[in-house]
Amino acid sequence: MSAPAFDYVVIGAGTAGCLLANRLSADRHRSVLLLEAGGPDSYPWIHIPVGYLYCIDNPRTDWRFRTEASPGLNGRSLLYPRGKTLGGCSSINGMIYMRGQARDYAQWAEATGDAAWTWENCLPDFRAHEDHYRLDASKLAASGDLAAFSTLHGSGGEWRIEKQRLRWDVLDAFALAAQQAGIPATEDFNGGDNRGVSYFEVNQRSGWRWNASKAFLRPIRKQRSNLLVWTGAQVCRLLFEQDADGVRVCRGVEIVQGGERRTVRATREVVLSAGAIGTPQILQLSGIGDAALLQSHGVPVVAHLPGVGRNLQDHLQIRSVYKVHGATTLNTQATRLLGKAKIGLEYALKRSGPMSMAPSQLGIFTKSDAARAHANIQYHVQPLSLDAFGQPLHDFPAITASVCNLNPTSRGSVHIRSADFSDAPLIAPDYLSTEEDRRVAADSLRVTRHIAAQPAMARYKPEEFKPGPQYETDEQLARLAGDIGTTIFHPVGTARMGAASDETAVVDSHLRVRGFRGLRVVDASVMPTITSGNTNSPTLMIAEKASRWIAAGQ
Repeated sequence: MSAPAFDYVVIGAGTAGCLLANRLSADRHRSVLLLEAGGPDSYPWIHIPVGYLYCIDNPRTDWRFRTEASPGLNGRSLLYPRGKTLGGCSSINGMIYMRGQARDYAQWAEATGDAAWTWENCLPDFRAHEDHYRLDASKLAASGDLAAFSTLHGSGGEWRIEKQRLRWDVLDAFALAAQQAGIPATEDFNGGDNRGVSYFEVNQRSGWRWNASKAFLRPIRKQRSNLLVWTGAQVCRLLFEQDADGVRVCRGVEIVQGGERRTVRATREVVLSAGAIGTPQILQLSGIGDAALLQSHGVPVVAHLPGVGRNLQDHLQIRSVYKVHGATTLNTQATRLLGKAKIGLEYALKRSGPMSMAPSQLGIFTKSDAARAHANIQYHVQPLSLDAFGQPLHDFPAITASVCNLNPTSRGSVHIRSADFSDAPLIAPDYLSTEEDRRVAADSLRVTRHIAAQPAMARYKPEEFKPGPQYETDEQLARLAGDIGTTIFHPVGTARMGAASDETAVVDSHLRVRGFRGLRVVDASVMPTITSGNTNSPTLMIAEKASRWIAAGQ
């Protein structure tokens, strides 16, 4: 039986893959196959915002990767969640809508030598799929800054952005304390300079999670016969041929589905959108990567591209916990049976309350020290506390102020463990491996203490429970960061784009894999440097831009 053929085969139905499938299948004359190793996004907890607690580290929705033991984390290994379901990480992430800073994209343009990646040239690709609540027809009259806001944001697109559906007095106080510490309030984190304090905006619709599958796939799957979506289809390797001129061309993929191996052919392009972990793994299994690594695992070398799997960057969050007095927090609400019942009833009736919560509510972007030119640390502030993810909430009222270095200089790697596609790769983020990152970690903990000590928080008598006020020196604080730091789930950079002269770049500025035809990477792995904030929305922007290039054959 001959292998089925499609114009485009997209690998990975995550954030980027869902948008690509939507855009590429808009031309009814071109066929698209979207492959997803996980299952459909039918698990109810995917769609209830607080359900991330039940989706992360759940084999139904998460790859459940773990990192290698890290010296920077004092020998610890971390759970490394990655979405394994339709919608990918957008089905299990924190739902925070964040673009980063304009300077991030200037760095991308410089790294690639392509002005297509400047902030000004990325704005249309952000706006193209957005549906921002502040631009709803009902809000037009009330929005005095509508004209300026609409130049930055879009309406009527698939990607819904809403304000959160609850507030907490203790977080309002923390926001005021941040302002007393010299951090201005902001109305919009997404205008190019995100310095300030505000509640995060989230990807939700009326209290439900709004994932990429719901946004980009569900409205079109039954209407477009030229789009097929296969779940439970894990890619083993890419398939290559040589053109008459000797150029290698990606002609298809080999997958395992339902326990059987099968081959699928692509007549135009194969697009890798398996994410910063899955994409380098598939490339290496297919013989594209560092030749010495591939040979050590018995993988025939197709192309020596040493940058594949290198340049891994992530945001490491350092969680400070403060006991508070006289405050309502989720700890006090959710540890009692009556409190749980009230929470469930409020969500059932109003789609609001703690069950509509994103993992983090209040955001702060500021400098770790005054000498910085830009905000270089980000806070995710939560009205709850626990010892570690998956552990029960503390039985005392508390808040958590997690802070991360937005621009880490540490670089890690993702490498195959063997030639077996079913073996999870070796993930080594190498957090806190540079003196710069250790200094920012220590300074950021001091910034947290400075905010908590402001008059606005005095009524709650905050007590530093974790890491503890007895730790004060740079050395002590940097070591503590290694003891308590954990990923905030933003891996990028492992198949980075770069200029033609950059031998470590994996793809060019149009995301084509170097030395190949018919093979492109479109996901967070192409970022040369991590964005200054959450990475989900920038990934959608990348896919929006790439979809036009792919359709045009550019």
